[in-house]
Amino acid sequence: MKVLVKNVTSHSSGREVANQFIITTDKGIYFQSYRRVIAFRPYEGGRKIQLDKDSWDYSRTTGKYRNQFLGETKKETEHKVKSGEYELVDLN
Repeated sequence: MKVLVKNVTSHSSGREVANQFIITTDKGIYFQSYRRVIAFRPYEGGRKIQLDKDSWDYSRTTGKYRNQFLGETKKETEHKVKSGEYELVDLN
């Protein structure tokens, strides 16, 4: 399996952000904050975006870059979890 890891780039400054990572694999793209995987966006159509049940809302910094990764606000993410559009799983 081919894996590419790169730092998240801040939308506001354009600089790489320490401890925030995008991990690209053959199956999809992961967002990792520090040592915790926060979210997974699969390539395969029909599969739901997955959020780590324990870490998806870990801190303000994690939330900022999770929102950037998902392209939405925390409120929108909470709605999608509640509606079942996203699933909470153990990604760690």
